[in-house]
Amino acid sequence: MKVLAAMSGGVDSAVAAARAAEAGHEVVGVHMALSKNRDQTRTGSRGCCTVEDASDARRAAEKIGIPYYVWDLSDDFHDLVVEDFLSEYAAGRTPNPCVRCNERIKFASLMERATLLGFDAVCTGHYASIRTDGPEGAPSLHRSRNMAKDQSYVLAVMGPEAVGRSLFPLGEFETKEEVRAEARSRGLGVSTKPDSYDICFVADGDTRGFLERNLGEAPGEVLDDDGNVLGTHRGTHGFTIGQRKGLGIQQPAPDGAPRYVVDIDPASRQVVIGAAELLSTRELRATDVISFEPLDAGRRVHAQIRAHGEATPARILEVPPTASAPAGSDPGESAHSAAAAVLRVELSTPIRGVAPGQTLVLYDADRVLAAATLERRS
Repeated sequence: MKVLAAMSGGVDSAVAAARAAEAGHEVVGVHMALSKNRDQTRTGSRGCCTVEDASDARRAAEKIGIPYYVWDLSDDFHDLVVEDFLSEYAAGRTPNPCVRCNERIKFASLMERATLLGFDAVCTGHYASIRTDGPEGAPSLHRSRNMAKDQSYVLAVMGPEAVGRSLFPLGEFETKEEVRAEARSRGLGVSTKPDSYDICFVADGDTRGFLERNLGEAPGEVLDDDGNVLGTHRGTHGFTIGQRKGLGIQQPAPDGAPRYVVDIDPASRQVVIGAAELLSTRELRATDVISFEPLDAGRRVHAQIRAHGEATPARILEVPPTASAPAGSDPGESAHSAAAAVLRVELSTPIRGVAPGQTLVLYDADRVLAAATLERRS
């Protein structure tokens, strides 16, 4: 099989590419240049597509013995991930840029190019597993055996078609140290390279500063849930639902309890704060549903709303008439109707901090059933 291996310059993608080559596939390595700043350097575990990363990927490919290329996807990344991140925050929503990157870049733009060049599959260093135990033997997406690194949540938006054309060789590793040990045994110099974290295109980790630099200031009021003005802010894009610190208020709550952001209204430029119990909800509403198999009302599932959050037992209350198209495909009319239709899920226990724009992923044990985008809390 002809396989395109996405090589970030880290240990995970290097070991994944090596395993794909060892399995007998015809592998070609490609580094996706996503940053428009080619002179950007890595700061510890922070940084995106730096000079060091491209060089590390090239050296790994040479050691594995596979061809290596650099593809400039910076325009796609900026338009489809960075601009989406900014527009979502400007609208009072809380996006996950890693989800968008996997959906729109690694498993849309990259796979589209791979298909045009005649590749059968794309291989990455994500921690997830693909099996053929879905309905009628269709490929299904499962959690990694290494739950601490599991990335099935951010991959769920791929949809079944992209999953069927992907390879995740790291899904059966139980620990990251096992991956590093294999890299050392293969003579890969990235075996000790630190993991990247935080938002890759916010290299200094200051998300609020990044938003202010790009969206500017739009001053407004900070209110309590009774409508009393408690302070001011420089822009609603500096807040997320459930936020506790940096609220811009001085006086404590009458009962002395902590207060949190419970609502954001960009139109009126108001941020509402309140007690923790105002954040709790037992019903989730989501749109833009991408399903791996048919969903039925009444089905028992597990619901997860954060990449490394816990999955909560839940029951499906309502499903859209049709599921939206998998990432990267032509959606058609049925997908447009599904995008507007609502998936409703009832949780067995309330969860806090549900924010519009977050991704909802439903599981059956360790198998991904569907992904959708959360709307405002019920």
